[in-house]
Amino acid sequence: MYESEKHSFIELCMDGKVLLEEIDDFVDKWHESSQDVSLHEYLGMTWEEYSAWVAEPDILPFIVTAHVENKPLAVVIEQNNNLPLAARADSPKKAQMILDWLKSKGKI
Repeated sequence: MYESEKHSFIELCMDGKVLLEEIDDFVDKWHESSQDVSLHEYLGMTWEEYSAWVAEPDILPFIVTAHVENKPLAVVIEQNNNLPLAARADSPKKAQMILDWLKSKGKI
């Protein structure tokens, strides 16, 4: 991980210690390490969050928000889609597509 292997990528994002763009560095570190955890655990994501991120990397800010707000990813996406257009995230259509995909796969 990072910082002496004590904190996941998501935890460090929540603390403002790493940027979203640094996730690839964490993936590289996982590949180079001898960690006995899956990549999604290493990053600090649930399997559903990880699946959504792999399918659509732009979903990452929603995943971090879900952790900050201690809410399921689906709830965060739905709340974003209910905001006025000017206040929505940059990719609400993509977020909704991921939400629909997760529902179709029975992940949420």
